[in-house]
Amino acid sequence: MKNSVKQSVRMPIVVMPLLPLILPKSRLLCAELVDEMKSDPKQVLNIIACGALANELVALKTLNQWDHFNIDCLPAKYHSTPALIPDAVREKITQIRTHNDGEILVAYGDCGTGGLLDVVLEETGTSRLPGAHCYQFFTGHDAFNDLHEAEIGTFYLTDFLTQHFETYVWKMLGLDRKPELLEMYFGNYKKLIYLAQTDNPELDQKAEESASRLGLAYERIFTGYGEMEDELNKISNQVINIENLTLNTSLEKTA
Repeated sequence: MKNSVKQSVRMPIVVMPLLPLILPKSRLLCAELVDEMKSDPKQVLNIIACGALANELVALKTLNQWDHFNIDCLPAKYHSTPALIPDAVREKITQIRTHNDGEILVAYGDCGTGGLLDVVLEETGTSRLPGAHCYQFFTGHDAFNDLHEAEIGTFYLTDFLTQHFETYVWKMLGLDRKPELLEMYFGNYKKLIYLAQTDNPELDQKAEESASRLGLAYERIFTGYGEMEDELNKISNQVINIENLTLNTSLEKTA
């Protein structure tokens, strides 16, 4: 693990949309989704996801042969404009239910919507992955809370945000046009933690360079696919078990 520590200038705290610092007390679980799928074991699971998770979800689908998963991603830029997420998810839910009868899982956390996404999910009878945001998906709920409590002034990058740092951080915040905003945005941040989903030396270097550009200490934590993979595995295994039970029952009836 590499470290490149730099002192940051203390300025008023600016809560950035890329990292909601206030964590919701409740965690929406997916158990009810599995119960719904028991009534029709051959249904497809439609996953509405943040575009920032597209690579990870496709990799997991391929790795685990989740052929019954359909992945439909919303624009990754919503990661930095969370006010757009609830209505976009609602529209996507409506589109999916117009074209097929499969169940729906929303692969978003609260993601800075201030609870408005959960309002949409409650109104539409839809479930989402548990957690406040994608950082928590990867580290796990308890581990992220520990990181947050250890240093509240931490800025997080994933593989996606590291790869697209220039677009979704530097330019999105206007730092390419007004570099003087750097101290206003990051004056109270102390470190950058790169939550790595893969072992990629090029991304490691980019993440460390990003920390240097922001004037922050650097730390890398390998998370893999974390709790997101665990939650999707639970759902997939339940569906497979239900399908096998239904198949066996059908064979017994025809024997």
